[in-house]
Amino acid sequence: MSETDQKTFTITRIFDAPRAAIWHAWTDPDEAAAWWHPEGVVTPRDSVELDVRPGGSYRYTMIDPKGGKYPTGGVYREVVEPERLVFTWADPGDPQDGAPVVTVTLEDLGERTRMVFHVDGVGGQPGDESVYDGWDSAFDVLTRHLP
Repeated sequence: MSETDQKTFTITRIFDAPRAAIWHAWTDPDEAAAWWHPEGVVTPRDSVELDVRPGGSYRYTMIDPKGGKYPTGGVYREVVEPERLVFTWADPGDPQDGAPVVTVTLEDLGERTRMVFHVDGVGGQPGDESVYDGWDSAFDVLTRHLP
């Protein structure tokens, strides 16, 4: 099986920010609106709803420059502050059974943080101009957003 056939991918980043700041970026709706989108796309603050607890849901909508809307949502399966989030990732209203699952792990490196972002249920690879590149670009947006 080639890498493109696998329904999984991982992106690892080291941010020049403490783990608490990266956790906050993932769990505060104001912060999420600032970076939960690739370059050139926006996530209006009024579209972001986060209930960050096991069984809680989230939703947001990305809007591209041509006005195309991309609603996204899911359910938090695991919340271990400040080190781990596990949540489903799908269109709002879609069944959560079988939805891709995202695991975000944050490792404290002092004033820096290693984030491992892992997706099960959808494939991706660098240069796919799809989910991998979209998330990778969003992490670039986050890097610029951090204080």
